[in-house]
Amino acid sequence: MPTILTHAAVPLLLGAAAGRRAVSPRLLAAGAIAAMLPDADVLAFKFGIAYADSLGHRGATHSIGMALALGAIAALAHRPLRTSAWRAFAFVGLAALSHPLLDALTDGGLGVALAWPFSSERFFLPWRPIAVSPIGARFFSARGLSVLASELRWVWLPCGLAALAVWLARRRADGARVP
Repeated sequence: MPTILTHAAVPLLLGAAAGRRAVSPRLLAAGAIAAMLPDADVLAFKFGIAYADSLGHRGATHSIGMALALGAIAALAHRPLRTSAWRAFAFVGLAALSHPLLDALTDGGLGVALAWPFSSERFFLPWRPIAVSPIGARFFSARGLSVLASELRWVWLPCGLAALAVWLARRRADGARVP
């Protein structure tokens, strides 16, 4: 898995680039939380649930169904998020979906249960460039720094470039409207 901070980076960078009119600060925070939430499944270890179980790490919480459920909850809470139901659903759902997709790009673990509850099969994407972050990783160890460097290259840089492109396009569109 990428580190918890890197999971939050995807919605934070892209939402911030879209601007407050498109993504309210509350919606931005909800997206960041939704992007990190699937890793709460590590608490299952405390209850004796094995990594490979459906409720284990990278299991049910890493599914498309979970992302849709989080999006639906956000849609129901769209007023406090200061946005439309559709925008809340889309932003939070996609933020949550970014988590298992990033995990499926890592070079370790058992894969992600994207199709749960219809299948407990774990998947990886064919291309897996991101160094997996061990559970409980120490960020300032040699391994931790290696993982962070991998995440900077394969997640932060592409998201940052995408955010810059969104910001520039938005700025250009705003400039075109000013007489």
